[in-house]
Amino acid sequence: MLTFLVVMVLLGLIAGAVARLVLPGPDPIGILGTIAVGVVGSFVGGFLGYLLFNKDIGEGALQPSGIIGSIIGAIIVLALWRTFNGRGLSRSRTSHSRRYARR
Repeated sequence: MLTFLVVMVLLGLIAGAVARLVLPGPDPIGILGTIAVGVVGSFVGGFLGYLLFNKDIGEGALQPSGIIGSIIGAIIVLALWRTFNGRGLSRSRTSHSRRYARR
């Protein structure tokens, strides 16, 4: 069990870091946020792999995926986080700050 948790944290860190490199921008989420994006992205990637490729039916739809699926899932999670956080993918931090400075 401990090995599974360590592997998930390391995989989450790698997938989250790659996702932040692919979608550059100022994300004040720190290393724990990066790990969380990667871990959640791993489950999103596993779910998408289950839906698209019908793999691992016996294990269920919610499962950790491989590194490629984790990175793709982390990119999706990071893009959704930015969208629902009030910042679109193309907006910069300065335009976000200016919008709230006028109020």
